[in-house]
Amino acid sequence: MTLKGKTALVTGSTSGIGLGIADALARAGADVMLSGFGDVEAALNQVSSHGGRVLHHHADVSRPDEIAEMIARTEQAFGRLDILVNNAGIQHVAPVEQFPVERWDAIIAINLSSVFHATRLALPGMRERGWGRIVNIASAHGLAASAQKAAYVAAKHGVVGLTKVVALETATTPITCNAICPGWVLTPLVQQQIDARAQVDGDTERARRELLGEKQPSLAFVTPEQLGELALFLCSDAAAEVRGAAWNMDGGWLAQ
Repeated sequence: MTLKGKTALVTGSTSGIGLGIADALARAGADVMLSGFGDVEAALNQVSSHGGRVLHHHADVSRPDEIAEMIARTEQAFGRLDILVNNAGIQHVAPVEQFPVERWDAIIAINLSSVFHATRLALPGMRERGWGRIVNIASAHGLAASAQKAAYVAAKHGVVGLTKVVALETATTPITCNAICPGWVLTPLVQQQIDARAQVDGDTERARRELLGEKQPSLAFVTPEQLGELALFLCSDAAAEVRGAAWNMDGGWLAQ
């Protein structure tokens, strides 16, 4: 398929899942606005290698005003915003009664509220142009729970619910809204959890196997490249009637 003439904005796209998705969209011909922190230059170089226009915006997506600025900048720089991928996310692990209130607020702001704000701001332009794709990166934790992840699970369940609402509100238009629900992907967030486990006995490989073995029957990580291909499919004409789906790619996690 080709996304020539389309513009995509991918939040949290300087590494991991977001970068994998941005790369896939650029390879299909889309111009891309990257967003996020980390190694911006490397991300720009990778995504621009496909020949399209690529820019980066330093929005802090916990702030609605900066999200609005990012959407406006994308439309100003590229003349349009056709594909919105809401991917930015953070994590914190603690029992509910010990969960820091400020971490709860930050996770809800970045993992859930930012999806609402970016979507509400992108939709008017999509409606005006008569085409759009919104892909929200939820999680297997948007469909099932794990202990000590109260804020993350709550936020990702909220993303799945919001996805369904937007899909219904755009159901008679050429705009679709769907969620991807990855299982374990070896992102910096997941690596932190492996490292924390490995501190107990110093065996990183054992920590990796144990983490996968608890949830993911395939005992293999989902890759950002695989998620990029799924996002690309959801942007295609073949997925025009995929609406409000919560599509899990999780190595069998939710089949149990």
